[in-house]
Amino acid sequence: MLDILAVIAPIFALMAFGYGAVRFRLFPAEGIKALIAFVNNFATPCLLFYSISTSDFRSAFNLGIIGPFYAGAIVCFLVGIAIARKAFHNRPGESVSVGFAGTFTNTVLVGLPIMSRAYGEGALPVTLSIIGLHGAILLTLGMVTMEVTRRDGQPLTRTLVVAVRRVVSNPLIWGIAAGIIGSLVNLQLIEPAEAFFVMMSQAVVPAALFGIGGALNEFKLSENWKQALVAALIKLILHPAIAYVLMIWVLHVPMDIARYGILLSAMPAGVNIYVFATYYDRGVSVAANTILIATMLSALTISGWLFVLSL
Repeated sequence: MLDILAVIAPIFALMAFGYGAVRFRLFPAEGIKALIAFVNNFATPCLLFYSISTSDFRSAFNLGIIGPFYAGAIVCFLVGIAIARKAFHNRPGESVSVGFAGTFTNTVLVGLPIMSRAYGEGALPVTLSIIGLHGAILLTLGMVTMEVTRRDGQPLTRTLVVAVRRVVSNPLIWGIAAGIIGSLVNLQLIEPAEAFFVMMSQAVVPAALFGIGGALNEFKLSENWKQALVAALIKLILHPAIAYVLMIWVLHVPMDIARYGILLSAMPAGVNIYVFATYYDRGVSVAANTILIATMLSALTISGWLFVLSL
């Protein structure tokens, strides 16, 4: 247990540091968006490019891990929609937003730092192979489902075009694509270029954690906290539980590899659930509350999953 605390304590301490700095006006709140933009648009693409181009990415692309991760995400999406409809009597659009809140993982701002801290650089190739598909699969799924279910939905073709544009314009995708090309052609960086990418990669963890901590100041509990709690529990418990069963019990993936996909699926909801909700103006308060609740609870649930995965 002390080993687990040693893994997560610095992670959540950095989040708390960011939260406190903004809360007590030691760091400007308006600077948090710029910091997160730096992580998402510059530092992380450099990390993705460097890590993928210098690793055997093809061997890391393990369908025994990727398949269960996304199968679990899709099941969570459907479960979240069903609970929102049947238990909370939401309209179709709001239900889709709640379901999306329980399925979209914070793979970058929280996932990458924790995976690196828990399992070291050996976890990065598998982690990055999941991240490479994350937005493309789940964002497209969410947008198509939203347009099909709501009464004022757009034509399916137009929705797919918008989804593709959002995916292709994502700098994370650029970093992944460049990294895959570099790996395939066995790219060798000269020393100054390698030093640049190493330094940019090292900026990801502290900047991401400080930024997500500071961003939590934007989200306040509202009357929809019960729905947000359900979405958070789906994300933190149901998703990794499904991934665990499929990887370990069904596909018999070795634990020393499966743990990468299981732990990543246990990460809290990502900020994109709020972007998704505001884009469609459906379930905005639920999405905001899910980010807050899931991030806070993840200190406990991630510790629990680290314990399970160490048995």
